[in-house]
Amino acid sequence: MAYVQYRALEQVSYDEGAHTLRARFRESGRTYVYRDVPQDVYDGLIFADSLGAYFNTNVRDHFEFEEL
Repeated sequence: MAYVQYRALEQVSYDEGAHTLRARFRESGRTYVYRDVPQDVYDGLIFADSLGAYFNTNVRDHFEFEEL
């Protein structure tokens, strides 16, 4: 997982074959896997000026997920 500089997200990674995005949240330490996430959504997250705003707008509540 790549470490990111954002106060809420600690790490994110993407599995190209499975189209899953994994995100670990800093404060809670919880890790979630989001399913059927297109590569361009992950790329947009990594290169976003505001990871939090991008995540909330483009990932949260848009894809099925499970907590690991």
